[in-house]
Amino acid sequence: MNDVKIPKRVTTALVNSFAAGVVPRIGLEHIAVGRKYEIESILRELDNVADGGAAFKLITGRYGSGKSFLLQMVRNYAMDRGFIVADGDLSPERRLTGAKGQGLATYRELMTNLSTRTRPDGGALESMLQKWISTLQQQVMEEQRVPADDPTIGIEVQRRIHAVTAEMEGWVHGFDFAKVLSAYWQGIRLNEDTLKQSALRWLRGEYQTRTEAKRELNVSVIIDDDGWYDYMKLWAEFAARIGYKGLLLFIDEGVNLYKISNSVSRQSNYEKLLTIFNDTMQGKAGHLGVFVGGTPQFVEDPRRGLYSYEALRSRLAESRFAASSTKNFAGPVIRLEMLSHEEILLMLQKLRDIHSQHYKYDIVLEQQQLVAFMQTAVGRLGADELLTPREVVRDFVDLLNTLHFNEELSFDMLLGELAATPAPAISTPEQASSPARANATNPARGPVASAQPDEVDDFLAEFDL
Repeated sequence: MNDVKIPKRVTTALVNSFAAGVVPRIGLEHIAVGRKYEIESILRELDNVADGGAAFKLITGRYGSGKSFLLQMVRNYAMDRGFIVADGDLSPERRLTGAKGQGLATYRELMTNLSTRTRPDGGALESMLQKWISTLQQQVMEEQRVPADDPTIGIEVQRRIHAVTAEMEGWVHGFDFAKVLSAYWQGIRLNEDTLKQSALRWLRGEYQTRTEAKRELNVSVIIDDDGWYDYMKLWAEFAARIGYKGLLLFIDEGVNLYKISNSVSRQSNYEKLLTIFNDTMQGKAGHLGVFVGGTPQFVEDPRRGLYSYEALRSRLAESRFAASSTKNFAGPVIRLEMLSHEEILLMLQKLRDIHSQHYKYDIVLEQQQLVAFMQTAVGRLGADELLTPREVVRDFVDLLNTLHFNEELSFDMLLGELAATPAPAISTPEQASSPARANATNPARGPVASAQPDEVDDFLAEFDL
């Protein structure tokens, strides 16, 4: 049994999520393998954001290659280190901009998923504001040595809130943003819950008309499809002023922009992405990090991808010094190669240990059996083109579950059934890569796929497994 004791809620999330083929929101550090240089690159960007700079990274890779896993792992890391984070997936209803409010829908999704270390599952907006105000109240009480019911506390807290928000009034929409934050405090101070909830509605982008906002909050603007990103820049600056290191946005499924059929709408979204890129690269945003996940086709397709928009292509394309054998993690695009077979094997070992701990049984699968599973997985018909960590992990967790709940079945029996099952059919061009390219970028593919049973011990010894 693995000596590392993981909380039950974490093992539950890991086992259930991987069995369903989705990325869990917690516990990723327990099964993470590889990605050393990619993670180091992103962590350097986080240091830059914490120091007042900004960051932009495109994370690209095939379906199932680990984009979402990497984004989620960085998200968790960032929360633990004092960042506010917000994540969301793009979809036909959520874009960067759109005639039907799709950009505002993305803003609302990000605000719904706003998270901090103490509220890691989203919904952190109100708790973040309450924490800020409570901290100010506590500071006033300690500095002036007055009790909690002293009427002078409210006056001093109001002054300090204004000191923070006044610094932001010169930003685009900063005056109204500061005015709504003050309204939220007034709702607390005067015990007017309606005023407080109106302020939260405005900050979440839920007002439909300026008239309504003017009547309830005395502000003349609302967060809309055109301006939502400007408010994200305000949130980032505000976060730094109230004790956080900054704001990080994790936007996945960028391929949904590639799928927009209307070329004008697609180009409008790419133009918005260019604005975000330029702001972060040119110092027009502070304490803000933007990380976008998408497939290589979303980025590199010259007809519909980001490369179809010349201004983005010139900024994102690899330089003439780049080659298939070189790596550069300092640029705006991190291209994820598939995990090597040795790394996937190590992940299976971690999952085996977590599964046994979750269901409280002694480990029954030996290392040679994990290798045999890998051999079978990569040897399936079509797997040479389609094998990804997602498929391997899902099949492996399914095998562990089946073995645990069906004691009459054996590992060899289930492995034989897996070997007889063809790999899934290709559903999109992005899900396949040629065997030649796969072997070129993943030198471990050959040895594992071709290893014979009597070579298992040599394989384990070679990789110290």
